[in-house]
Amino acid sequence: MLRTDVAQVLHAVRDVDFPAGRRELVEAAMAAGAPGDVVAALRGIPPEQYRNRAEIAHSVRLDPASDLGLSEAQRAEQAREGGKPHLSQYLREVPKPPVEDELSRERRL
Repeated sequence: MLRTDVAQVLHAVRDVDFPAGRRELVEAAMAAGAPGDVVAALRGIPPEQYRNRAEIAHSVRLDPASDLGLSEAQRAEQAREGGKPHLSQYLREVPKPPVEDELSRERRL
């Protein structure tokens, strides 16, 4: 599973003139010094012409939980806990671990 998110992918292609194909997007990301996971995500999109960044965001395949803002501990808890039948583990409700909850309270003070 790729360890990147949509924001990183879109940042890597910020200087691209649209419409652009997959090859141009990959080249732009490499020229911008994007991490390998970002380049790999762009290499994995269909070889079509993209009219804007929104089309890229819908086409790139990433970790389904990458945009949910969950910590690694919360994601591990999702994987351990059962959920409703036919509910993806990425959509299961999971509380913050006590340590993270305490740290976030201290930051607010």
